[in-house]
Amino acid sequence: MSHPGKPPARLALEDGSIYPGFAFGARIDRGGEVVFNTAMAGYQEILSDPSYSGQLICMT
Repeated sequence: MSHPGKPPARLALEDGSIYPGFAFGARIDRGGEVVFNTAMAGYQEILSDPSYSGQLICMT
Protein backbone atom coordinates (compact mmCIF):
# COMPACT_ATOMS: atom_id res chain seq x y z
CA MET A 1 0.00 0.00 0.00
CA SER A 2 1.31 3.47 -0.81
CA HIS A 3 0.10 7.01 -0.29
CA PRO A 4 1.26 9.66 -2.75
CA GLY A 5 3.21 12.38 -0.99
CA LYS A 6 3.44 10.54 2.32
CA PRO A 7 6.77 8.83 2.99
CA PRO A 8 6.79 5.42 4.66
CA ALA A 9 7.46 5.44 8.40
CA ARG A 10 7.90 2.91 11.21
CA LEU A 11 7.01 2.98 14.88
CA ALA A 12 9.54 0.87 16.79
CA LEU A 13 8.67 0.12 20.41
CA GLU A 14 11.04 -0.76 23.23
CA ASP A 15 9.81 -4.38 23.27
CA GLY A 16 10.99 -4.84 19.66
CA SER A 17 7.56 -4.49 18.00
CA ILE A 18 7.64 -2.56 14.72
CA TYR A 19 4.55 -1.05 13.10
CA PRO A 20 4.64 0.32 9.53
CA GLY A 21 2.75 3.42 8.52
CA PHE A 22 3.11 6.76 6.77
CA ALA A 23 4.66 9.97 8.05
CA PHE A 24 3.36 13.52 7.98
CA GLY A 25 4.99 16.70 9.19
CA ALA A 26 8.75 17.18 9.40
CA ARG A 27 10.92 14.52 7.75
CA ILE A 28 13.23 13.65 10.64
CA ASP A 29 14.05 10.67 12.83
CA ARG A 30 12.45 11.22 16.20
CA GLY A 31 12.01 9.34 19.45
CA GLY A 32 9.48 10.02 22.16
CA GLU A 33 6.90 8.70 24.55
CA VAL A 34 3.80 7.17 22.95
CA VAL A 35 0.62 8.65 24.45
CA PHE A 36 -3.03 7.94 23.71
CA ASN A 37 -5.80 10.45 23.21
CA THR A 38 -9.41 9.30 23.24
CA ALA A 39 -11.06 12.63 22.33
CA MET A 40 -13.84 12.37 19.76
CA ALA A 41 -13.25 15.89 18.42
CA GLY A 42 -10.55 18.57 18.39
CA TYR A 43 -7.87 16.71 16.46
CA GLN A 44 -6.37 19.94 15.11
CA GLU A 45 -5.97 21.32 18.61
CA ILE A 46 -4.39 18.09 19.86
CA LEU A 47 -1.78 18.05 17.07
CA SER A 48 -0.79 21.67 17.76
CA ASP A 49 -0.97 21.55 21.59
CA PRO A 50 2.50 22.36 23.04
CA SER A 51 1.82 20.12 26.06
CA TYR A 52 2.33 17.13 23.72
CA SER A 53 5.86 18.27 22.75
CA GLY A 54 8.23 15.30 22.51
CA GLN A 55 5.36 12.79 22.55
CA LEU A 56 3.96 10.56 19.80
CA ILE A 57 0.17 10.86 19.85
CA CYS A 58 -1.95 7.81 19.07
CA MET A 59 -5.54 8.75 18.29
CA THR A 60 -7.86 5.99 19.52
